[in-house]
Amino acid sequence: MFGVIREQIDTIFHEDPAARSTLEIVLCYPGFHAVLLHRIAHQLYEAGLYLLARIVSSVSRLVTGIEIHPGARIGRRFFIDHGMGVVIGETAEIGDDVLLYQNVTLGGTGNEKGKRHPTLGNHVVVGSGAKVLGNITIGNHVKIGAGSVVVHSVPDHSTVVGIPGRVVKSRIEGNPLEHGKLPDPEGQEREDLRQRVAELEETVRLLAERTQTEVAGR
Repeated sequence: MFGVIREQIDTIFHEDPAARSTLEIVLCYPGFHAVLLHRIAHQLYEAGLYLLARIVSSVSRLVTGIEIHPGARIGRRFFIDHGMGVVIGETAEIGDDVLLYQNVTLGGTGNEKGKRHPTLGNHVVVGSGAKVLGNITIGNHVKIGAGSVVVHSVPDHSTVVGIPGRVVKSRIEGNPLEHGKLPDPEGQEREDLRQRVAELEETVRLLAERTQTEVAGR
């Protein structure tokens, strides 16, 4: 367990430039507390002690504002930044080196049985407020923009934005924390439409001038 704690602390130092000391992380980081309590709850869940596991996860939710079902499978170096409002469902599976921001939901789409929550690969970043729903697979090295709603599987090395989420890049460039540099397909569509309208207005103006000139010349 000490090795797990040390690795989690190192992960936070790596991911969060605001982290100044080990003591600060241990005392003040709800994501740190939530992940460690989930490790304990998951072991209890795997041992068949379901009620006790749910009690531990409920205490974790009460203390941290982060709800992780004890059945969820989470890989190494998992980091929840800020964390308030994060919800991770029972059959969710999360790979290594995954980063979630506040208000992220890894949820289901109904009351179906069996696998009903998403599977995230390695090196995935999910921006604040994003919803990843259903039994879908998010590939390795995927970045999901803040506020996106993802309901379909996403291939490796992709960037997803929008509602519903759309793949806008097949390769990720730059720092995964730079949410402001994510593509904005809806904004681009609006800009394209604005330019098209401007071109049509110019065409109409030229036609009107030509018509006036022809009338005046008669």
